[in-house]
Amino acid sequence: MTNNNQNINLHKGIDGWLILMYLIMVTIGIACITAVEFRPGENLMKSFFEFKKNYSKQLMFFFIAIAFAIFILLTDSKLFTLTANLQYAIGIILMLLVFVIGSKVKGTESIIKIGGFQFQPVEICKLFTALCLAKYFSRPEVDFQQSKHQLIVVAIALTPAIFSIAQHETGVGLVYFSFFLMMYREGLPAIYLVLGFSFGGLVLLSLFFAAKPYIFMGIIATIAFIAAYILRKQIKRKRNILVVILLIAAGCIGFQKVGVPLIFTKVLKGYQSTRIFSTLGMDNPYATDEKSEAKKNGEEYNVKQSKLAIGNGEFLGKGYMKGTLTNGSFVPEQSTDFIFCTIGESFGFLGSAFYLILYALFLFRLTIIAERQRSTFSRVYAYCVASIFFFHILINIGMVTGIMPVIGIPLPFISYGGTSLLSFTIMLFILIRLDADRQMVLR
Repeated sequence: MTNNNQNINLHKGIDGWLILMYLIMVTIGIACITAVEFRPGENLMKSFFEFKKNYSKQLMFFFIAIAFAIFILLTDSKLFTLTANLQYAIGIILMLLVFVIGSKVKGTESIIKIGGFQFQPVEICKLFTALCLAKYFSRPEVDFQQSKHQLIVVAIALTPAIFSIAQHETGVGLVYFSFFLMMYREGLPAIYLVLGFSFGGLVLLSLFFAAKPYIFMGIIATIAFIAAYILRKQIKRKRNILVVILLIAAGCIGFQKVGVPLIFTKVLKGYQSTRIFSTLGMDNPYATDEKSEAKKNGEEYNVKQSKLAIGNGEFLGKGYMKGTLTNGSFVPEQSTDFIFCTIGESFGFLGSAFYLILYALFLFRLTIIAERQRSTFSRVYAYCVASIFFFHILINIGMVTGIMPVIGIPLPFISYGGTSLLSFTIMLFILIRLDADRQMVLR
């Protein structure tokens, strides 16, 4: 009788809203992939169960994902805390194996192929990193106000990012920076975020005036003068403040003169730097090879076609499977990175707005779940998951609409890809399992 009562309580604790939104989004994803690849005259039901088309493969991945989800919901929550560090170690080992046995598939160099099966460790490692961070924060001796613990957390979060960038998966590597949102919730001093945004502003300013350094120097000098004027009373008491302002101004100018050229010629590949300048509507002053220019033209074509498809949907859309651009294969990679333009053309502004609202509700629900956790482990993990989803949605849709560089990351539950769908599903259902046991204090 006791076991039966426990099972009833377990099922009552599962968040039905998250599962419902998950099922809706995956269904929309399979429908969009079908709209892209299905051609008149084909037998739709037959092609679905032949598993040769991407939409039929995505359906197969969905069945596998559901099997994993059910297994997770039947698993004791303590398993995730006990194996968190081990999973992170396995993730790092898999990422290192890419350098040894990795394969190149459609330009992606971070694939491991075993027989007919292939997967991307960089995608899976996001989950392992979230669990490891949650495990570390839940340790009683951890005080996130101390610099030592802050450095350890940053190292846990960014080590996979470094490996990801080294594997030319810059887009996925940037997603690991989403963990800083969780860190801020857990007490990371706001000054770090201010410094981070200030550095981002400095980089953008440096790029906009890369060809006009004197204007950049004038702007920095003006900012320094305004800062000195505002702090004039403090400067009278402490002259060191003026020295600090002058040193920061000199550092900014030095960064623009030396740091930016170094990053865009030595650290980033030619096509990556060209991609960034292209997003800003500028020619790359550091471009040195024709290959980068060709890649830039190709990416500009992709974004242009994507925006045309979204605009072609107008307010109500062309109708399902009636898109002239998406159904005609005019948009490259429209089953994966550019899948959102299919929603835009098929269902118009109204359909796109509905889907964005659905994502907003999904993220809001994740935040509510994170805040109601009693366990530090569960709360930190929940915020990690919410941050990962937020970054993927923001970057992908920004990329498709041309306001962000084309860095190639999937739209959660919508883009075609087995590793992506499985990793997002497992990530979400571990959170659902932890939330069902939120009365437990997990370490």
